[in-house]
This record gives sequence, C-alpha cells and structure tokens, in this order.
Amino acid sequence: MFKPLCASLLTFAVALPATAASLDAHQAQARDIFSHLIAFKTEIGQGQVPVMARYLADQFRAAGFPDEDIHIVPHGETAAMVVRYRGNGTGGKPIALMAHMDVVTAKPEDWQRDPFKLIEENGYFYGRGTEDIKSGVTVLAANFIRLKKEGFVPTRDLIIVYTGDEETSQDTMEDLVKNHRDLVDVEYALNTDAGGGELSEAGKPLVFGVQTAEKAYASFELTTRNPGGHSSLPRADNAIYELADALKKVQAYQFPVMWNDTTIASFKALGEKRQDKVGEAMRAFAKDPHDAEAAGVLAAEPSEVGKTRTTCVATLLRGGHADNALPQSATATINCRVFPGVAIDTVRKSLQDAVGPKVEVMLVGKAIASDASPLRPDVMAAVTKAVHSIRPGVAITPEQESGATDGLYFRAAGIPTYGVNGMFMKNSDDFAHGLNERVPVKGFYDDVAYWYVLLKTLAGPAPAK
Repeated sequence: MFKPLCASLLTFAVALPATAASLDAHQAQARDIFSHLIAFKTEIGQGQVPVMARYLADQFRAAGFPDEDIHIVPHGETAAMVVRYRGNGTGGKPIALMAHMDVVTAKPEDWQRDPFKLIEENGYFYGRGTEDIKSGVTVLAANFIRLKKEGFVPTRDLIIVYTGDEETSQDTMEDLVKNHRDLVDVEYALNTDAGGGELSEAGKPLVFGVQTAEKAYASFELTTRNPGGHSSLPRADNAIYELADALKKVQAYQFPVMWNDTTIASFKALGEKRQDKVGEAMRAFAKDPHDAEAAGVLAAEPSEVGKTRTTCVATLLRGGHADNALPQSATATINCRVFPGVAIDTVRKSLQDAVGPKVEVMLVGKAIASDASPLRPDVMAAVTKAVHSIRPGVAITPEQESGATDGLYFRAAGIPTYGVNGMFMKNSDDFAHGLNERVPVKGFYDDVAYWYVLLKTLAGPAPAK
C-alpha cells in the first residue's frame, strides 16, 4: 500500500506546479479574481454584494481607472456597480457589458465541496457562481484591467454593469434604468448571463447561441371564494372544487403560436443538426411557422415549447382553513413565461377568459415585458470572430431563451441586448442553481480570451486597408 500511495502523492505534487506554470499572466490574474469572487457569500440577506463590489473597485483603481468612473450604487442590503472605460468618442454611443454579482443560496452541508471556495478538480472549477455568473463578472473585470494596462483606447466608452439581485427581485437593474440612466445610457448591451456554446458529450463544439430575445416572467394567482360552513353540511359550490375545475382549464389552454426572426433562424440552424422528429419539425416550422403539425411536435417537447408560444403552468396551491370546515377560499399560483412582445395584461386576460368570471386572476408582484432585439450584423460578425478565435468553424445562431435575465430591463427601456457568454459546456455539466455547480477549466480560460477579442473587435480601431 505504501508504494502506490507515495507514487500517487508524487504525481499530485508534480501536477500542481505544472498546471500553475501553464497559465500566462492574464489567465493567472483572471483565476485570482475568480477565486476571490467565489469566496464572497453574495446570497440574499448576507450583505456581501457591496463588499464584493468594493473588492472589484480596488482592482479597477489599481489598474488605473479613476474614481469618477467607478460607481457603487447602494440598494438596501445589496448594490449595483457601474465601471466606465473611457473611449475617444469616434465609435458612437457606449456599449454596456452585463453580469450580476449575486448568487442563489447554497447550503454547504449539502455540497460535496465548500461552495464558497474555488476548487479546481478533474478539469472543472467548482463553487457557487462559477457558472451563474461570477465567471461573467470575472472575465469582464479581467479584460478591462488587461486592456487598460496595455494602453488600449476604445473608439467608444465601454460600460460594465454589475447588478446585485438578479436571482431575486432585480431591483438594482430596475433602479439603474429608471434612476441612473446617465450611467447606463448605451447603444446596446452584451450580456454574459445568456447565450453561449454547446459541447457534445464527447466534447465536440456543436453550436454557439447568441441570445437576442428572452421571455418575461410573470406569476398570477387564481382565487376562488365561498361563504364556507360546516364540513358535515357539504354542498355543490366548493372553493377547492371550483379552483380544481379552473386549473384543468388552464392545463388545457394553449396560447397562440408565435415566432420572430430569432426563433425562425434558430430553428433553421438547430433543425439541420438533428435527424429526429423534433429536428424535422424545427425545419418545417422555420420554413412555414403556420405549419400546425410542426408546431404541435415542438409543443410536446418541453425544451422547445417555450420558443413557440407563451406558456403558463401551476406551481403552488393552497386552500381551506380547517379540517372540519368548508373552504372559504382556494388559491393557485400560475407561473407564466411570456413571449417577447406580448403585454403582461394580455396574458392575464387570456387566463381570465379561460377560467371564467367566478375565478379571480391577479398579477403577483411585478412583471416586465420586452421585445426581441434586432439582429445586428456588427454584433453577429464580432461574436463570430471572437468565437472562432477559440473554437474555429463552429456555427453561430441567434436564440430565444425561455428564462429571464436582467437583459429584460434594458430591452424594455429600448436598449437592444445580446446574450453572448463565451463559455462552451456540455448540457450534462449544467448545474447552475444546483448542487456542486461547476464550469470546465478550459471553458473558463477560453471565455477570458473570447471577451478580449470581442471587446477589441467592437471598440477597437478599424483595421488598415
């Protein structure tokens, strides 16, 4: 037993310095920033987002960014942060670069490793936020610092926008757009929290998606009411039964099929790569979105239905107040993902029509709708160049996301927004919001290099002819 153990320890000891030595100065700096960021417990209620923002501010100052271009905007126990990289003004309005500093709560006792320590193991970086989205915070900071040290002068201002509550209320983003528009008044935005590259299970790059549209998040409560009474005297009208009837109507209701330039282009590109029934439906829908049969096939596929219509589903249920009493009310929460361009109240009215007048339908909290962003040739060309610098030849396609990010607020404010995360990952490696969140080590360093090319392409001087 002793000999193999010694050999194993020797191999391990030799491997660590070799890994460190293989990093260039820019990669090492990015890794150091990444390690510091993962250590901040930026969960809701911890008050650590402003602390992390101050750490980042110190890094920017050390690189030569003046105080007047570094803004920490407090908001309750969290904060937003805006950093401006001054350009020479020859390239037009600024470009925003987005990420969020907060993370979903992680319970250390449930994890195999400390979620708030960056751990490199078996080709992966583990830790809460490695994927969602402290990697994005890192690659933007690391590249701003690198470009500043290199003396790069962009043709237009580049503005990092770090928010502090994307995973919960998104109040910091709303506050920036409404009350600090001067800090984030840009031509368009690039979002690290959307888009990205897909690897096959064998590690082969398949496609890179540019998120140009995302669905709005809206929850509604369906409530039925009744005078109630003694449970020994049941009658036909019952709040729980009436709510159950309403929920069956919601289950049966389908919102109309919809599409936009993004979904058509996405289905065309993805359909060419799939030789199954879903791929056939993608190709048919891209050719003719009025094809009801193709739409039906896509509607039956959970991963695709959100790209063809608004969807609503029951997620919470409560009712009654005592075992021996007829219920006086019953309530269900219906969570909807609203197709770009559809007003929130249009969805509410559709639900009301489906369940009938006896059921109250009310919006829960706030919801914001936004349109799809236009396909900009300059953005698509720059992204293609940056992607091919790390993954030559991979196909680039626009995509619509069924989830929602802070990009909703920029789009709603008339600022086109594009999800262009540079990470390539396998679907099986996606543990965002879950246990043992991780990203490939190669994917992280490729992401750093990708953003360097992307920023210099979009805001660098035109190449000499």
